[in-house]
Amino acid sequence: MTDARPATRAIDALRHGWPVTIAAGADSLTLFAVETGDAGRLTEFDPDATAPLLLSAGRAATLKLVNQRAAATPDGPVMVERAPWLDFDMGSALADPQLDLGTPLKGPFRAIAVEQPELAAAALKLARMAGMLPAFFVRKAPSDIRVTLDELEAHEDADRLSIAARAKLPVDGAEDAEIVAFRSLSASDEHVALLIGTPEGRPPLVRLHSECLTGDVLGSLKCDCGPQLNAAIREIAANGWGILLYLRQEGRGIGLINKLRAYALQDQGFDTVDANTRLGFAIDARDFRIAARMLHLLGQRDIRLLTNNPAKVDALQAAGVNVIERVPHKLPPNPHNERYLATKRDRTGHQL
Repeated sequence: MTDARPATRAIDALRHGWPVTIAAGADSLTLFAVETGDAGRLTEFDPDATAPLLLSAGRAATLKLVNQRAAATPDGPVMVERAPWLDFDMGSALADPQLDLGTPLKGPFRAIAVEQPELAAAALKLARMAGMLPAFFVRKAPSDIRVTLDELEAHEDADRLSIAARAKLPVDGAEDAEIVAFRSLSASDEHVALLIGTPEGRPPLVRLHSECLTGDVLGSLKCDCGPQLNAAIREIAANGWGILLYLRQEGRGIGLINKLRAYALQDQGFDTVDANTRLGFAIDARDFRIAARMLHLLGQRDIRLLTNNPAKVDALQAAGVNVIERVPHKLPPNPHNERYLATKRDRTGHQL
């Protein structure tokens, strides 16, 4: 089995602002993260000031640097040629869409061929795994910290997930409940399942709920996550038997900090889809193979799924879980989340 620990070390290094090399065979690409870097360290990394800037296609489209075909894959790689005016401060402005309204962009900027597209795409994936902006100055000379493509894949391998602990947990709306915690051999996120009621031979009613600190804990009205969580527990309890899977995939998989950046973009007038792509991420970066693995470990192959999102049904089916019925999960909107819900309906296929 491929060792996933180098991916964890690479994530830690990026968060500290240290260069990281991604490798595949004899090919390699060394990354200097814009978010955690500074001008002095960029000069140490690239004394000749020749390192191009790696961005995502979604972000590059905002900067008018890619054609429509390239922009159709928002988390795909785009390389921006280094120019005298592309210093660290300008790189930061290009990387962070929150600065667009306050930073007049100079140029011109020119997209150049991505010589190592697989490694460049992996670099953007690594940024998402680290919860950071997908923007790097890059060079070919290796650094001391190295991770391979196989090690990055191992880090997100759902098959490494296993049951770590379980206990009775009466909760509001379902006093007859048991919590089961899952831990991965590679990734640090710990997912949980809440088993409600008693199995009686029929497929359980299952809800996949992605972590939302702002909605679940703080009661945010910008989304419907908190009410959906509470309503799901009540509906599963009323059904007599079911499972709530709580997935640690904040912000549709882009992490808490990037989700808050998306909130700031929404305050500027962008919807949730455009906010994610302007940041440089996929519209939905969640990995529902994790949910399938959790269900398999709990011995459940046939389920009824409580969701308005057909993509969840498709993802579970592809991962070997038989969804025999999709059960709608509808809640009334409030004045703060009406646009959010309309975007889910009109742009991401939710059947509200």
